Amino acid sequence: MMKPIQVGLLGIGTVGSGVFNVLARNQEEIKRRVGRGIRIHTVADLNTQRAQELVKGQAEVVDDARKVIQNPEIDIVVELIGGYGIAKDLVLEAIAAGKHVVTANKALIAVHGNEIFKAAHAKGVMVAFEAAVAGGIPIIKALREGLSANRIEWIAGIINGTTNFILSEMRDKGLDFNTVLKEAQRLGYAEADPTFDIEGIDAAHKATIMSAIAFGVPMQFAQAHVEGITQLSAVDIKYAEQLGYRIKLLGITKKNPNGIELRVHPTLVPTKRLLANVEGAMNAVQVHGDAVGTTLYYGKGAGSEPTASAVIADLVDVTRLQTADPENRVPHLAFQPDAVQNIPILPKAEVTTSYYLRLAVADQAGVLAEITRILAAHGVSIDALLQKEAAEGESQTDLVILTHETKEKNMMAAITEMQALKTVLGEIIKIRLENLS
Repeated sequence: MMKPIQVGLLGIGTVGSGVFNVLARNQEEIKRRVGRGIRIHTVADLNTQRAQELVKGQAEVVDDARKVIQNPEIDIVVELIGGYGIAKDLVLEAIAAGKHVVTANKALIAVHGNEIFKAAHAKGVMVAFEAAVAGGIPIIKALREGLSANRIEWIAGIINGTTNFILSEMRDKGLDFNTVLKEAQRLGYAEADPTFDIEGIDAAHKATIMSAIAFGVPMQFAQAHVEGITQLSAVDIKYAEQLGYRIKLLGITKKNPNGIELRVHPTLVPTKRLLANVEGAMNAVQVHGDAVGTTLYYGKGAGSEPTASAVIADLVDVTRLQTADPENRVPHLAFQPDAVQNIPILPKAEVTTSYYLRLAVADQAGVLAEITRILAAHGVSIDALLQKEAAEGESQTDLVILTHETKEKNMMAAITEMQALKTVLGEIIKIRLENLS
């Protein structure tokens, strides 16, 4: 039996403690799969007292991550610090020291992945990041390996549990965003500062990573179009439901002849789609390939042990492959480094999708005719209409329109023109719609 591979853990918070516990619990099973043990040699954490309590003498504890990186006995460094400050320096230093790296850090990979993979390729080491997207769901492995026969056409995913929990609660209870956010914070589903989640940034990091792997392009996070859920109102969730749709925050990436769409925004999804029925803090990713058709990956997208499951699967991969010639390993972005193509991300105006529009209009004759005329003039055709009867004594009513697919720039031009009408009262609400068929 070969001696166990030695691992250094940077950070033993929620995910780090999960990695430690699952590895200890399933050590024998893992050994049967890999042919050798995987052992946590050293843990670096600023809170050494808590780290000592967690490892119970089974690993060394230090307060300086660089001691782990500089230790010649350690083969793999697991980075679980998060963010792109010190984490980036440490990952690059670990690579320079000839260590393989496993990370759960989506922000780091989405923003600095190109630089990190280049350094790793030059040094002949691996950087594995399964845990960076959708927690315990092996979506990176599916995209890089399982679906490698396919031309991937599009991916749509619920990849942020916090926002999905909030939207589920808003729909179930008819409550507004702010009320549900406070509840999510109380239950621990949302951070004290929830900006990254509710503004869609976390989902955009993950969508950027999937896009790069699916299409063999560099990480292009700065080009992603990102909208969160803070502006969504309970009334739109209710209207969507009446029309046979649910609103989900989706990360979407599509390849079309002019470039790649990379976007995160609230989206109406037909209620009969599996993706529309993913509730609470669960994650799900739908991938469409030319040969396989549509596949769906569902599970826990966060949490201590689900994320640890993905980190340890990466440790298993690296352990198996570390003796392999670097040229024969699965490339970081699924395509050979010299075959990665710099295909542009389409500007928002060029994206094609369907739309949900809600207009508060004066309750008088001829309003609808005027609005349909403007839409038609901009090449936007109507798929469905919902006109609310004005309440007793009210002089205004809601008009809800679902459109067929059109380019964003056409839609925006039509909205600008409709907004100028005297009979349109208040701001026109626009939410994108995807049929995912």
